[in-house]
Amino acid sequence: MFLIADRLLLSRKIALVAVMALGAASGFSGAALGQSSAQGDSASGNADRTRILLVLPFDNRTGQPSLDWVREAASSLLSSRFASAGFSPMSRADRMYALDHLGLPEGFQPSRASALKLAQTLDADDIIVGSYITDGNDLIAEARVVDIPHLRMGLPVTARGEMHSLIDIFDGLAWQLTRQMDPHFNLGEDTFIAAGKGIRLDAFEQYIRGITEADQAERLRHLKQSVALSPDFAPAWMALGREEYSSQQYEDAATTFARVSGNSSDALEADFYRGLSLLFSGRYPQAQESFSAVARELPLAEVLNNEGVALSRQGKDASAIFRQAIGADNSNPDYHFNLGVSLMRHQDSAGAIAEMTQCLKIRPSDAEAQTLLRTWKQGPAETPSQSQSADPEHPDPLERIERRFDEAAFRQAAGMMDQIEAARMAALSPHDRAAKLASQGQDYLDRGLILEAERLYQSAEESDGALAAAHLGLARVRQRVGDLASARKEADTALQLDPGNKAAQDLSRQLASTPEQKQ
Repeated sequence: MFLIADRLLLSRKIALVAVMALGAASGFSGAALGQSSAQGDSASGNADRTRILLVLPFDNRTGQPSLDWVREAASSLLSSRFASAGFSPMSRADRMYALDHLGLPEGFQPSRASALKLAQTLDADDIIVGSYITDGNDLIAEARVVDIPHLRMGLPVTARGEMHSLIDIFDGLAWQLTRQMDPHFNLGEDTFIAAGKGIRLDAFEQYIRGITEADQAERLRHLKQSVALSPDFAPAWMALGREEYSSQQYEDAATTFARVSGNSSDALEADFYRGLSLLFSGRYPQAQESFSAVARELPLAEVLNNEGVALSRQGKDASAIFRQAIGADNSNPDYHFNLGVSLMRHQDSAGAIAEMTQCLKIRPSDAEAQTLLRTWKQGPAETPSQSQSADPEHPDPLERIERRFDEAAFRQAAGMMDQIEAARMAALSPHDRAAKLASQGQDYLDRGLILEAERLYQSAEESDGALAAAHLGLARVRQRVGDLASARKEADTALQLDPGNKAAQDLSRQLASTPEQKQ
């Protein structure tokens, strides 16, 4: 059986090759990265955030089938908050993949034994299991953390509230579970709850129904309702784009993927699939731009390959980009095939033959590659456009497109990028490190990512408590979540540290004139 663990391992190898080039260029070795990460964990006193979490759908114990959608809603909300808190929750796609390979239906409600089997299949370190009931107008949710390596179940945590506050209920539950997994976690519950305040419950319900319905027409209907209700809800746009892409509605999909905000964790994947949609629509320059934007952030092999295809389809030489794709993943025969075709088009017959030979070493049964190699060896050194395109029996070969974005590889590569950044941070002085963290925190706050922003401001304050920008940032976060007393305290501290700071002066005056109430 091909387990998720095997899939993740392969993805990690691919991601490692792609990112180590960036690490080397930055002057950091793998050992240095590991040391930096370990030092960072030790300094902060935090739990091991590299542990993989699996949040299972909650058990609906209400007796009301109309509330079945809350099962997946619980998993989605908790996973999102855990990711913002710095943990590594597994995606729904990986969970569905594991269920499929275990021969289990999508709506499967696991027992304790089967939940452990699923977690082991997914190579997860911890699983979150839970249930919910109703009590009058209230919804009551309960959850536990199961430590897989030690087969140990944590104490239950509960949260309750009225149905219209469903998102707040699960955000509060996520905060309690986070504190249980990491007792040193110092962000308040109100920050978790504020992180979900921008989500309309009706739009969120339509989104959950849209990703769980068995019928595609129903999935499309719910997702279109979700984005109509909440035009800024990126997860719904992403899910709608996937549905349109899978049904080959490429023009619509390209437009939909463009609506996924750059603030979203899905932004790079959206750009990748937008590039594919544009590629299949024949809009090659725009496709190249999409793939190039992703490659600047994470130069994964599939991204580079498709950027090369889009460039080549414009009649340009993409050999250099195909070489980069091979450098990121030398084991993919299609990348060697594409480089061979590109080299032959540009008069390098020896290089083309060498690449096609390598393609066949990896995949000996590739009939098209066999035919091309035989033709190239027999004839004069002519380009495909000069010879084969004029011969109906030997048409000009098309470069091969990588149609799938490896989400697991992306997560691993993103994690390694974070380690590279952590290594850079570790080399800075405490003051400079705090200033950098505060600047990043402001960027997150400007994008509306409150939980992530507070984590960075807290880290900045821990690095250098005398940095006014860190306290000013925390004041803005506390103001945003409605904790005015803490906001005033942080703003006053920022003013004491930097009396001439106009932003701190303005915020302090604004807070002084704001009535004392918790929003």
